[in-house]
Amino acid sequence: QVQLAESGGGLVQAGGSLRLSCAASGRPFSAYYMAWFRQAPGKEREFAAAITWYGGSTFYADSVKGRFTISRDNAKNTVYLQMNSLKPEDTAVYYCAQRRVWTNRYYQEGEYDYWGQGTQVTVSS
Repeated sequence: QVQLAESGGGLVQAGGSLRLSCAASGRPFSAYYMAWFRQAPGKEREFAAAITWYGGSTFYADSVKGRFTISRDNAKNTVYLQMNSLKPEDTAVYYCAQRRVWTNRYYQEGEYDYWGQGTQVTVSS
């Protein structure tokens, strides 16, 4: 069983930055994609960013492209989400997710095998 633990959320003013971390632990690590999804109050969970674990290819939702950067540290089994130029509409619970094999639907939450508990990000105006 894989456990994913997010950290780094908090309260920040609009225009500020935060860096989220997601540490994976448990059975031998085997991931193809690591991703960040988010869920705002009253809305469905949505894709934010994904990265291929070994190749490092990155994918972003249009709403975060140019402001967020996903990266990973293979040695630490950790994925990061650097969030810059934050907006009030970025307020959400951010979830880390892992998928073990390739898919062309990396942006769909149903494609992921493991999920973290989430970390709250609140951006004030």
